[in-house]
Amino acid sequence: MKIKLLAFLFFLTPFISKQLQAQGYKIKTIVIDPGHGGKKPGASGSFSTEKAIALKVALKLGVKLKEELPDIKIIYTRTKDVDVDLYRRAEIANDANADLFISIHCNSMPAGNKHIKGAETLVAGSHRLKEQDAAIRENADIKLEKNYKTKYDGYDPNNPATFILLSLLKNTFRDKSIKFAKLIQTSYISRDKRLSRGVKEQGVLVLQRCGMPAVLTEVGFISNKEEEKYINSEKGQNEIAESILAAIKNYKKSVEVK
Repeated sequence: MKIKLLAFLFFLTPFISKQLQAQGYKIKTIVIDPGHGGKKPGASGSFSTEKAIALKVALKLGVKLKEELPDIKIIYTRTKDVDVDLYRRAEIANDANADLFISIHCNSMPAGNKHIKGAETLVAGSHRLKEQDAAIRENADIKLEKNYKTKYDGYDPNNPATFILLSLLKNTFRDKSIKFAKLIQTSYISRDKRLSRGVKEQGVLVLQRCGMPAVLTEVGFISNKEEEKYINSEKGQNEIAESILAAIKNYKKSVEVK
């Protein structure tokens, strides 16, 4: 049995490698997730709420994305002031077999630290990646190949080889999430001269449940007076949306196989 399993994995390895490289062969669907909403306002500043800023930036990003990359399907988790459960946000992305998930939020600090400002982007913490397993399993046939079970006779979902496949996919999603997050941060710095707080790995539930590369970008500190004005302004929101769009374009170029 072990020999058969090893032979199976040896045979499958080139196929896995090829599929993982070609996973982003053509980015077809992007899910944009404005954080919070409805009865969950998120963080509050002196005159604004996180949910309102996130929605405005998300909608601006969607418009710009549609104008410049019209072949990509855009799905929003919300387009108005309503609450959407965290599990449902990830479910929307998984059901759509999205290639990229972008959640938009604002940061905040308590009194005494309101001088802190800057943008940062989060990816799922490596210590919590096991929570992606169910989502990856649900998408596995599409992410790999539709007739995979038929084509590779003897494939058993209870076989340890399946978990090796899941691990490879999971690590690929993590690597691509980090890659995209870094591109967003670079874009904030180079285009908008923003202060970057870098890329961080955290146990963010909505990211952990996504079966694709996923990031949560904190576009600024609503608790900082100067930054609150910026992220509420048309100029600021347009710059943020354009920076994320530039990162999407660069990411697209890097993952699509010619």
